[in-house]
Amino acid sequence: MASLRGDAIPTVNADEACALLSAAAHQYLDVRMWEDFDKGHVAGARNVPYYLSVTPHGKEKNPQFVEQVAALYPKDQHLIVGCRSGIRSKLATADLVSAGFKNVRNLQGGYLSLLRSTNQHHHPAAA
Repeated sequence: MASLRGDAIPTVNADEACALLSAAAHQYLDVRMWEDFDKGHVAGARNVPYYLSVTPHGKEKNPQFVEQVAALYPKDQHLIVGCRSGIRSKLATADLVSAGFKNVRNLQGGYLSLLRSTNQHHHPAAA
């Protein structure tokens, strides 16, 4: 199901993520900023922003990201990590793996791919 890419980031595609979430086998960790999360997110998702701000001058990474995730989930929790398009969540997944989280997977293509998948297959995972 999940594949290990050459860069060792465990990844799932949108269809795999929908199946895992529907079976309640995984929790969804949304790493977008709060205002994006509030506009729409996966049902039951928890939000821990990877970036605190994104401006023309750069991105400010959340220095407490790993600690905040660890406060919500044990390190053996099965998590799907998603953002808008899959770039931020890949970085977040790498940080979590480095911090000792054993069952995290990046959502390839992010929330946008999940929305496309749910629209095509009518999965209840995205709200």
